[in-house]
Amino acid sequence: MSARLEDAGDRLIIWNGNTEKRGALSPELYTCILEAMEKAQEPRIRSVILTSEGPFFCAGGDLTVLITRQGMPEEERRQGIEGLHDIIRAMRACPVPIIAAVEGGAAGAGLSFALACDILVAAKGAKFVAAYVKAGLVPDGGLTAHLARCVPRQVAMEMCLLAQPVLAERMYELGAVNTLADTGGAMAAATAYADRLAKGPRAAQAAIRSMVSNAYDLSEADQLDIERDAMGFATGAPEAAEGIAAFLEKRAPDYG
Repeated sequence: MSARLEDAGDRLIIWNGNTEKRGALSPELYTCILEAMEKAQEPRIRSVILTSEGPFFCAGGDLTVLITRQGMPEEERRQGIEGLHDIIRAMRACPVPIIAAVEGGAAGAGLSFALACDILVAAKGAKFVAAYVKAGLVPDGGLTAHLARCVPRQVAMEMCLLAQPVLAERMYELGAVNTLADTGGAMAAATAYADRLAKGPRAAQAAIRSMVSNAYDLSEADQLDIERDAMGFATGAPEAAEGIAAFLEKRAPDYG
């Protein structure tokens, strides 16, 4: 099975299979991600975890598939890439946080998927590689946008121009990885994040996720307006009533 979606109560887990090809992209993975993004609209869902069945998170696009596209008209090739970008857009629009649990490494579009997540957990020694240039290709899947936001320009250039692998430890130092886990422990660390998120205020978390994501593209003036409107709404919402009461009563809040 190339991919499967697990419904685990308050979270969804996307398992990338295709282990024979180190988790290379597959139509089944696309379908699972889109299904998860749609299902994440349900109030009971508090997070989504993206991980792999095998020892490697995702090796990116299958070059044997890309070969078949070489003879296509350019517009058709663009449409194929647009399918990948629709996945990234759906992930950006997800109402709950997405957690990547990376074992082994992430390459090409696999790196794009990992960086598109809100929280990134990686096993020690995992390699992050923007491998496109090795095949005479260029990044897609939002990789340049996300990479430029989380590492210095010079590091992004080295990764993209030379396909220089960067270890999880270095990505952690740069702030692109939230948590380093022992080999085989990325999923457990991602689950710990999901447990914490499940106890928090869902509506507030959704608003915060949107605000932080959009902050990279908006002016400070626009962001101030968004914060004003979001805070004005949140202050009168049931979650704030419970959260403030719990704080004053020195107890753990119950957001239901």
